[in-house]
Amino acid sequence: MFKKIMLAGLMSATVLGGITPVYAQERAPRGERGVRNGDGAAMSRGNRMSQPRGDANRVPRAQPRAEQPRQMAPARPDNRLRGDAALAVDQARERRNRWQAGRADRRADLDNRREDRRDWRSDQRDQRRDDRQDWRADRRDDRRDRREDRRDWRSDRRDDRADWRSDRRDARPGDSRPGDWRWTGGRERVDVRRYDNRTRWTNQRRWDNGWRQDRRYDWRSYRNRYGDRYRVGRYYAPRGWSYGYRSFSVGFFLNDLLYANNYWINDPYAYRLPPAYGSLRWIRYYDDALLVDIRDGYVVDVIRDFFW
Repeated sequence: MFKKIMLAGLMSATVLGGITPVYAQERAPRGERGVRNGDGAAMSRGNRMSQPRGDANRVPRAQPRAEQPRQMAPARPDNRLRGDAALAVDQARERRNRWQAGRADRRADLDNRREDRRDWRSDQRDQRRDDRQDWRADRRDDRRDRREDRRDWRSDRRDDRADWRSDRRDARPGDSRPGDWRWTGGRERVDVRRYDNRTRWTNQRRWDNGWRQDRRYDWRSYRNRYGDRYRVGRYYAPRGWSYGYRSFSVGFFLNDLLYANNYWINDPYAYRLPPAYGSLRWIRYYDDALLVDIRDGYVVDVIRDFFW
């Protein structure tokens, strides 16, 4: 038993003896580590006094090699990319050319529209000037025609008054012989004789219904603009007329009550009617306008629904 313990102790001492120097060398300071000289002999770096000072024993330090820059291999051109870039450049240039051409077209179109607008404004000014001149000329003509019609009406009225006075001097009250004037019970006198179409126009010109085509007597348009002038109030039938409204046409003979002078339209042109002359008179009959020969009540012309 004792031998076994001794043998184990020796083995342990042997192993420890080999490990200790190595461990001491590894733990030794860096300055004291051994350095081998050129002959291979170990030298202690820590003991500088024991080392030779000559340059013969100096070991040359290896110089680090300068690292040369790394040259990159030249990039190989990509013909495919070059073609795409050229195509993109061509497309951009084509788009720019198209845009410039479109810009020129738009500018020309804008200039044309401005020129058209200037021409239109000039035409509008000319048209307004011409319309104003035509309107003034028509207005002067209308005034002149109205003055002439008024003079003719006054002249006819004077002639009618003179004839009436002459007939009144010659007439006898109560005399009702054909061709003479007689009293009707009112303020007016009528001729008991009825004229036919041949003798009616012997002393005065025949009435022409073509006045409806004359612009001066366009009473419909005038009434559309000045409708209040045709609102003359309610119609009051004359005393003794109990038949109410009856539709009369050309060729009828009216009762002398219906064309008394208080029913006359003294200024026909105020309603854009042609002037009445001779023994003719425009009268109001309810809402109608009738042209009557006051010698016998003969209806010469009729305008229905003339007044409102």
